Amino acid sequence: MRILLIEDDDLLAQAVATTLTKQNYVVDIAADGQAGWELVSVCNYDLILLDIVLPKLDGISLCRQLRQEGYKMLILLLTAKDTKTDKVIGLDAGADDYVVKPFDFQELSARIRALLRRGNTSLPPVLEWGALRLDPSTCEVTYADITLNLTAKEFSLLDLFLRNNQRIFSRSAIVDQLWSAEKDPPEENTIKSHIKSLRQKLKAAGANYDFIETVYGMGYRLKALSNEQSYLITEPESNSQQQQILLTAIAKERQNFQAKLGSRIAVLKQAADALRKGKLETKLQQKAEQEAHKLVGSLGSFGFIEGSRLVNKIESLLQSEKFISQANCFYLDKLLRNLQQKLDKTPSEQNQNMLLVISSDRQIVEELLEEAVNHEIEIKFIDDIAATRKIIASFNPNVVLLDIDYVKDSLQLLAELSQRTLPASETPVPSIPTLALTDQNDFIKRVEVARAGGCAFLQKSMSPSQILESVNQILQRDCIAEARIIVVDDDPQTLTTMEYYLKPLVWNLITLENSDNFWDILTEFSPDLLILDVEMPHINGIELCQVVRNEPYWKFLPVMFMVDNLEADIVEKLFAIGADDCMKKPIIYSQLVTHILNCLEQTKIKNL
Repeated sequence: MRILLIEDDDLLAQAVATTLTKQNYVVDIAADGQAGWELVSVCNYDLILLDIVLPKLDGISLCRQLRQEGYKMLILLLTAKDTKTDKVIGLDAGADDYVVKPFDFQELSARIRALLRRGNTSLPPVLEWGALRLDPSTCEVTYADITLNLTAKEFSLLDLFLRNNQRIFSRSAIVDQLWSAEKDPPEENTIKSHIKSLRQKLKAAGANYDFIETVYGMGYRLKALSNEQSYLITEPESNSQQQQILLTAIAKERQNFQAKLGSRIAVLKQAADALRKGKLETKLQQKAEQEAHKLVGSLGSFGFIEGSRLVNKIESLLQSEKFISQANCFYLDKLLRNLQQKLDKTPSEQNQNMLLVISSDRQIVEELLEEAVNHEIEIKFIDDIAATRKIIASFNPNVVLLDIDYVKDSLQLLAELSQRTLPASETPVPSIPTLALTDQNDFIKRVEVARAGGCAFLQKSMSPSQILESVNQILQRDCIAEARIIVVDDDPQTLTTMEYYLKPLVWNLITLENSDNFWDILTEFSPDLLILDVEMPHINGIELCQVVRNEPYWKFLPVMFMVDNLEADIVEKLFAIGADDCMKKPIIYSQLVTHILNCLEQTKIKNL
């Protein structure tokens, strides 16, 4: 089967081609619509994988052009454009199916197989010719129940003959069908060698040597079956070995993609740097926009889901009519820094969050395990209450689901998890968001859970999906904990308290007793939040805030003040000079975290 892939993202195109080649498809690649059209005019393709946003000739126009010229091959649109209107336009243009980037490689392979089966009833899922059986979905070939270990080209040859069992193929026709257009065609002896090897393997399994017969002066074909034999069609069987081959190929292509990713991110950083200096030219902006568009699909397809979402925001920002402004520098830098942090991790590290379930109810745990696949959450289970605290210290979960009906002294454990480090553990453990799970529904119990610091009160009657949705909400809020914070206060005791409270939360924290190096640290550290004391010698917090707000780059930087009293005139003055929030001293842990989370979240919403 011959496939044409028209895709301008070279790394993604090579990865798709490699995984399809592993499944014994012949794949040609075109980097733009015009090159794709030229290949179609000289080669016969069973299916075209077609991106929509392409140089020279876009995918929709090419699709229409192919149909207007009478081409009947299957067309599968593969694109990051995922609105309902885009899909309707694509299908109306003549496409047979539509896959949205980012996509799963295995799902894409399955969609291709389904299209090829549906597109031509003469192409059955499993091909049989007498005692010979070939399963395209698993790449397994047997003769009289004996497995044949074929090379990729031998498999493709046999597949070609079985799908066209009455046709004679010359050597040049075999080359056209089974060799990619971008590669040099093989010598005549190469075709002979493949046919000879295939015949020998069939003979070793019990077939006649001329199972593939030579028609002298013309080429090769399958030997006709005797009257008692018939051509059969059966359904495919699964093959874990072939599946593993595919997964291995995908993993290798992911590594290749990640190794070459730096140069592509560099284009986005170059645009951000030029914008910061007020020198962003239209050509560079367009180049960065194109790169971001391609990365949205390829990052997600290779497993970097969060990275794909961040680049999607970058693409939207680059496309904005109001993009050319200093005010957007801050937000773009934040997105790029967060993107780099995500890409420095493996796909599993950046996407998988751990939920620790403390319960004896195995049914609930098993149902959650099944549902967790759809929520990108890893679940660990504890039923050894005596060792709970040490186990939590070793697992270091993102969230805990605590069965308060099962655990003795559950409210005490809930308070330890959600409000402070665990005193009984050998290793200090940061506070962990904890959700209570119970059969109880009385108001008093809800109050007790809230007082102990529980993040949610969940009923066991809830579906696994509803429970994990509540967990996801906590995880999304907890993601803000990656923020960078600068605290400026002339009181060493206040700074010590801030460090004690915030450093266990894995926030990147810098504390300053004076403003001597404030501006240098601000520009180098590029914080997500600035916390200032109002009363300080030499340069006070209000003056620092005014300096920050006078620089357009820091327009969106959230600023929170710490004050000794919250009198109306003081609060009014702080908000007038650009404060986002203020809180009263002395610092209380729960209030501090709430203020920081709210401040960062509101600023995030404002930037969007």
